[in-house]
This record gives sequence, C-alpha cells and structure tokens, in this order.
Amino acid sequence: MRVPAHSASGHRRTRTVIATAALLLPLLGAAPSGAQTSANGLQLAFASAAAEYHVPQSVLLGVSYLQSRWDAHAGAPSVTGGYGPMHLTDARTALAGAATHHGEGTEDARGDSARTPLLPTAEVPTPTELPARLKTLPKAAELTGLSAEELRTDPAANVAGGAALLADAQKDLGEPLSDDPADWYAAVARFSGADDTATAAAYANDVYDVIRTGEERTTDAGQQVALAPQPGLSPATAQLAETGLRTLDTGDTECPKSASCEWIPAPYEEFGDNDYGNHDLGDRPAAQSIKYIVVHDTEGAWDGVLNLVQDPTYVSWNYTLRSTDGHIAQHVKAKDVAWHAGNWYVNAKSIGLEHEGFLANPDAWYTEAMYRSSARLVKYLAKKYGIPLDRQHILGHDNVPGPTTSTVPGMHTDPGPYWDWRHYFALLGRPFKATAKKDSGVVTIRPDYATNQPEYTGCVTKDVPCAAHGSSEVRLYSGPGESYPLIKDIGRGTAPTTGVNDISSRVSTGQQYAVADRDGDWTAIWYLGQKAWFRNPAKGPTAVPASGQVITPKASLKDIPVYGRAYPEASAYPAGVPAQAVSPLPYKVLENQKYVVGDKVPGEYYYAVTFTTDSHKVVVGKDLYYEIQYGHRVAFVRAADVDVRPSR
Repeated sequence: MRVPAHSASGHRRTRTVIATAALLLPLLGAAPSGAQTSANGLQLAFASAAAEYHVPQSVLLGVSYLQSRWDAHAGAPSVTGGYGPMHLTDARTALAGAATHHGEGTEDARGDSARTPLLPTAEVPTPTELPARLKTLPKAAELTGLSAEELRTDPAANVAGGAALLADAQKDLGEPLSDDPADWYAAVARFSGADDTATAAAYANDVYDVIRTGEERTTDAGQQVALAPQPGLSPATAQLAETGLRTLDTGDTECPKSASCEWIPAPYEEFGDNDYGNHDLGDRPAAQSIKYIVVHDTEGAWDGVLNLVQDPTYVSWNYTLRSTDGHIAQHVKAKDVAWHAGNWYVNAKSIGLEHEGFLANPDAWYTEAMYRSSARLVKYLAKKYGIPLDRQHILGHDNVPGPTTSTVPGMHTDPGPYWDWRHYFALLGRPFKATAKKDSGVVTIRPDYATNQPEYTGCVTKDVPCAAHGSSEVRLYSGPGESYPLIKDIGRGTAPTTGVNDISSRVSTGQQYAVADRDGDWTAIWYLGQKAWFRNPAKGPTAVPASGQVITPKASLKDIPVYGRAYPEASAYPAGVPAQAVSPLPYKVLENQKYVVGDKVPGEYYYAVTFTTDSHKVVVGKDLYYEIQYGHRVAFVRAADVDVRPSR
C-alpha cells in the first residue's frame, strides 16, 4: 500500500497556501473573496501550488493550458466530467447532474439530440466502476485534504489539486521532484489519463510545445495568465517507457507521426437490391486533386459515432477525432471518396474530419487537445495533397454550399458559431493578419473570440437565449446599425433569426469579403447579392484589411448565376456517362458587386454509381469556374461570366 504523498500537515499547508493567495489580493486591488477575484489571482494560485508541491510552475501552467486553456467554464463540467483549470475529473458527480436534466434536449438541424449522457450508460456508476482517468478529482481530494466541492468550484483549489496529482505521478514513477521541467515528461504523459503510449506522448508533446513557445491570455473569468517561453527546453522523452502503457496498433493509417491514430475502417459493401455503401473507391490524387478539408462536428458521442461509420447503410467520413484527448480514428483512405458533405462535388474533392461534440455545447466538447490534434492532422494532409491553409479550402460543414436549389435549406450548420477558427488557424501556423492598408477593398473577418459574444438562441430550448459565450462569428444587418433587419437568405426561404443553427446573417472568422461601403464604426460587404453591414470599430475591430482578387460580372451583364458545384459542360461527358445538369442556385451576382476569389478550377465530375469500379470515371471539362465567398457558404461562378480584378 502506498502512503499518500501529503500527510495531514501537508493538507493544512495546502489550505494555508490558498488562504494566503486570497489575503494577498487586496494588495492587487481586489476584494478578498478568493484567488480568482483578482485579475491575476489565478497566476498567483499557480505559483503557490507549484511551490507547495514542488512542481515546476511552467509544467503546471503547460498542463493546465492543454487541459482548459486556463478557463474554468463557470464550474460546468466537460463531457468527461472535468472541472476547473486543471480539468480534474469527477464523472460520477457530473453524470448525476446530467441525469437530473435528462430530457431537456432539443433536436438540432442534423436531427440529433442536443444532449447525450457523459458516458454510454443509463445509470450513474459507482466510483469503482469508473476508469481512473474519470475520477482524478477524488484522488486530488485525497492528496490535498480539500473537499470535492472546493476542487470543483474554487480555481485555486483546483490548481492545487492538479499540482498534487503531478507530484504524486512523479513519485510513483520513481522520479525526483526536480526543478527542471524537462524531468517531468512521464508524469505529464501519465496526467493525460491515456492508456496507450501514442496518445500519452501526443499529450505530453503538446504540453512541452506550449512551454517552449509560451502563452498569454485572458481567461473566461477575466484572469490574466502568462507562461514565459522556454524555447530550448528538451524533455526526457525516454521516460515514456516508465509509464507501462500499451502500444497502440496504428495499422495502415494516414496520420502524422506525432498523432495518436488507429484504423477503424468504414465498410465498402453491397447490400439490398444493387445498393452499396458507405463510400466510393477512388484514385486520388492521381485521378483527381484533393482541394478541400471539411471540418464537422459529430452531434453525437464517440462510441455511437464509430458504430454509425461502420454501418454500410450509413454515410462515411475520413477521420473522427475524440474530444477527451484528440485521439484519431481513420475510416476511409484519402484516395477514396467519403460521403460526408452533402455535396457530391465537394465530397469528390475533399477529406472530411468529424470532431466529437455538439455545436451548442462547446465547452464540454471542443477541447484544446482535440483542436491541437486536428491542427496536426490538417497540416499533415494539407502538405501531402497541396491544400492551401485558408478559409476557402479549410471549410466548416456550414461553409459547404447546397448543390441545387432544393438542397439549400437542409444543408448542415456544424461546427457552428463556437468553433474557435482564430485559435485553430494559429495552431495551423496561419494566423489571420492584416495584409493590406486601412480602407482596403477586402476584409478578413477576425473578431476577438472571447469578447465577441453575439446573442444566439436555441442551444438547449427553442427560441431561448443561449448562455453568453465567445464566438467566431459576426452578425450582419441590412443597414449600419443593430436596429436594421438581419440579412435574409432567399435560398433558405425563411425569415432570419438569431438561432444557433441559422447562418443566414453571419460571417465567420477567416472568411474574406469585398467591401461595399463604410459608415463610421460600420462596414458593409457584398453578401448573398446584397449589402450586409457589421459593426467594425477602429478600437476593437471585428475585421482586418486584406488584399486579394475579386470577381465582378462582365460589363455587358446585369447579373450572373451562382452555382453550388463546378460541373463540366455537357460536351465533356464521354459515352456511357450521363451529363450532369449545370443548375444554378437561387442567387445572383449583380452588376458592380464584387466577391473574393478563393480558387480557379475546371468543371469536374466523378462518375461513381456502381459497386464495381470498372465504370468509374473522372470527367474534366473546358469550362472554368471561380470559387467565391458568396455568403456564409462558398459558391462558384463561371469564369466566362466575370472579370477578375485586384482588390482596391
């Protein structure tokens, strides 16, 4: 039997450290009501806990950043029952709370329940039934002598609990409580809760990347926390062998070496009456290029989602990423075409990534570990297939256009307004920056995620306002002020709302638009064939100036059609391949309007309607198209209809 790392006197010291942190706050200009009340009280809590438990402060800060980005989420648990800046897990308590609210969920745009249990069970399990990674908070209570309630609700106590767990792991591994952060690699890997070396190593490597580069941000509770960079830090990665974790069978996956990845194949099978599923075999990129990566969220939990992708009668996607640790499952090879985007042209030209989570509940699901794992995978795929790292090629499912008029209202809206595109592209190494001078003809949407909090409704109950939360998206109005009506999307056929799934009057971080007008703190862009205004003050702008090319209708044309897919002209189809209609959407680009160019592509169609592949063909036409940023979604216009100009 192991002796707890801290005795009763150690418990008293923990309480003294927390109390001391609170007493120091009046000197910092805050009321002494807890370490979290001062703007830098959380920073003080990290310093105090690091000193008490002899954990390098940089390690404690790095682990907490990866767990939560130092956020407390107002005491709400994550999907695995994780609480506070250190994401200490108490799944039994979280499950009991979820059971209390069971049945309050609503149906979202994808037809999935907006709430699911934290674990796939109908009953709240006893502590002994839960894996250790889901009950780190009770262990922290044992080590510190603090109550579970304190560890869940008091950020300073939560940080102390995380420090105690790290110190306990270091001792259990037979390592000294060293001042050198390089000596804590195995303890950090152990802290991840992973049961395999690949996932644990990916987690530890991310923590040490954070320590090397440093971080600084204001948390969701208004706390200012900073971690100074240590660029020369080289952790003792050989320690991983001490953890005793299993080695994951990665199979024949297409993943970066730094990722935790396994092969869970989607079936290519015949069933029923000459039907098959759930994807098509192909020969990409040899037969056709891969142009896009589409970011989805699952609107379902991990186990259920994996069951669906292994069903030949269901749709498919290429990869699923797990919320808790960013673990990746690959289902469809990149050479093959998964059925994920609701647009066959985009399917044939893209790779689909499903992220475990629900768009209306981001804090529980959109974890830092998943963001970082996804960014590693996207960088790997983009480099391998020559995909540009911009918002014209890294699309959300909510940016994929309906292929025909009838499909426009039913297109999906994930990953939604709470997906942090600005942070995601910073992780991709492509942060959104100003690329032109003030008053340029193009802008890149770039609000501050934390402080940009437009009202949304319907996260839990229809028409009821969602809790205030940071957002990647900016609201659009028909005039320069919030008293004007919202922008209407004629393709949806309904009045615009502030619903969390209504994208008709919203723009998203990283998207680029041509400027149509300016009026004081308001900027107008061309959007869905009309002027759309958003608040863009000089102090605290929601967009930055950009450069690029724009299209406008040729001088002889009053308007031109807009398409949801770039299909070839009829004469391009060989015998035996039915020509596909080049059918416009219910939108127009009017004379003198301008839209930002994302790409120039030939018309292309992948004919694959049979289980046997002998009849499959890639048809490439002579007609060229420009991909444009038309509304919230991208669209296509024929090159023959437009002139291309540099933005001014």
